[in-house]
Amino acid sequence: MKVFNEVIRENNFVPGDLSFILTTDEKIKEINKEFLKHDYFTDVITFGNGEDKVLNGEIYISLDTVKINAMNYNVSLRTELLRVMAHGLIHLMGYDDATREQREEMRHIEDIWLRRLGEEEGDV
Repeated sequence: MKVFNEVIRENNFVPGDLSFILTTDEKIKEINKEFLKHDYFTDVITFGNGEDKVLNGEIYISLDTVKINAMNYNVSLRTELLRVMAHGLIHLMGYDDATREQREEMRHIEDIWLRRLGEEEGDV
């Protein structure tokens, strides 16, 4: 997406080989367990293999969880999917979400990206 490429460049990265893989809860749990040793569902898992400032990676997204989250947060499926895509890209840029402060920072960045995409909270 053009906006994602613009924001990636504004953050001093170069968009590289980026793959978004839509999958199921079961598959993402398998990936989470095998590669991250976490035995639970999640909405997104990111694997980066970039060099220097080139953003390369695979972003696995559970469409099952994205659908549930869209309903729970009262946003459109499109908005929630774009948020999760942005979340994965932000991880590739080196951000983490292990603490409350980190999660808030990532959420703030996601909100900025969504506004630039024309997505607003509450879209249905």
